[in-house]
Amino acid sequence: MSSTGAPNNPEPGALLPEVCRGFLSFLEVEKGYSPATVRAYAADLEQFEAFLARRQKGLAVFDAIAREDATGFLAELHRMRLKKSSMARKLSTLRSFFRYLIRHRMLDKTPLSGLRNPKQESRQPRALNVDQATAMMDAPARPGPEGLRDLALAEILYGSGLRVSEALSLSVDDVRTDRGFVRVRGKGGKDRLAPLSEAARMRLAEYLRERSGLHAQDAEQALFLGVRGGPLTRREAARIVARLAVEAGVTQSVHPHTLRHSFASHLLQAGADLRSVQEMLGHARLSTTERYTHLDLRHIMEVYDQAHPYSERAAGSAERSQEQDPKKDK
Repeated sequence: MSSTGAPNNPEPGALLPEVCRGFLSFLEVEKGYSPATVRAYAADLEQFEAFLARRQKGLAVFDAIAREDATGFLAELHRMRLKKSSMARKLSTLRSFFRYLIRHRMLDKTPLSGLRNPKQESRQPRALNVDQATAMMDAPARPGPEGLRDLALAEILYGSGLRVSEALSLSVDDVRTDRGFVRVRGKGGKDRLAPLSEAARMRLAEYLRERSGLHAQDAEQALFLGVRGGPLTRREAARIVARLAVEAGVTQSVHPHTLRHSFASHLLQAGADLRSVQEMLGHARLSTTERYTHLDLRHIMEVYDQAHPYSERAAGSAERSQEQDPKKDK
């Protein structure tokens, strides 16, 4: 508690109108959204509330909000040079809020009707190649339990394709190295079983034997522990992955999600079907997984260009070979 008696970490949306707090509670309790997701929704609503205040309006009087308020909000975000993906997320928050009001019969129709998301930039996931991923996974562990933890984390991100939030929310009881799987709580509170590679099973078993050396806090069940014995944070996880990449000689920037991207693209390159990869990644929609097929297609085209006799690159290579050895093929 602070000297004023107010909590240091107030609940998400604590300063928002009551109807907004009810919406956030609905997301957390009924929809099963994670605390981080609820905080993101609250931050979006707070930003919209601040915008409305400059128009002498507010979310408390939600039935006075017009479509022009939403378009004006998007225009302001555009002037702030916000990424289109962030603008789309904020618009999605507002859509969810007004759907909640309609579902609970507090509003007849949404003021966002017909309002489209900003056109998104075409971005493809950037993955490591197999050699780079192997170099990271095969790196020798640094001395002590921290080194074993770091490699176990990298293995489960790459070997099982987990989101970093999923990996950091694992408890010791979620891991079954004897049976080769880990129980994962994904987005929306949906559970799934993710397979463990042999390398991941070995790394996790080694780490679990030494985990107590990280001085876990009383009754702390988080699988991955930080330096003070509490759960490992996203920032610490990002630093671990970045350092492992540097030590492996990988020159591109590598984040925890890079390993998840690499897991998906390498499976597809090896012939895995899209539906299986979708299930392992925990994607609700197949279209999300289909982003990785572009990586797979690029790999296939590179192989084609290098090997197929009708490709321009291979034909050029053959012509150069003929110039070097004119007697060849005569």
